[in-house]
Amino acid sequence: MSMVRAHVIIRGMVQGVYFRAHTRDEAKTHNVTGWVKNRSDRGVEAIFEGHEDDVKNVIDWCHKGPAWAHVTDVQVHWEDYIGEFKDFSITWRY
Repeated sequence: MSMVRAHVIIRGMVQGVYFRAHTRDEAKTHNVTGWVKNRSDRGVEAIFEGHEDDVKNVIDWCHKGPAWAHVTDVQVHWEDYIGEFKDFSITWRY
């Protein structure tokens, strides 16, 4: 199974609804590494690295998000796998 990296931007009502915390939990469930952060435009941004099927599962989850979220758009940009992360974390910077 190939290793992949995805740079993802999620838009909608995705801040103030624990989107980042749930994304971290979902990524860890699928053994995906990387980070997630809020954006200044009220969106959420993430980098996911891992086995292709696992990353795709997390991206699929991002289309729905946690119960309080309302996702209107998910943009996925596939990048070359780097393997730079040891775990998945929430980043607090914009």
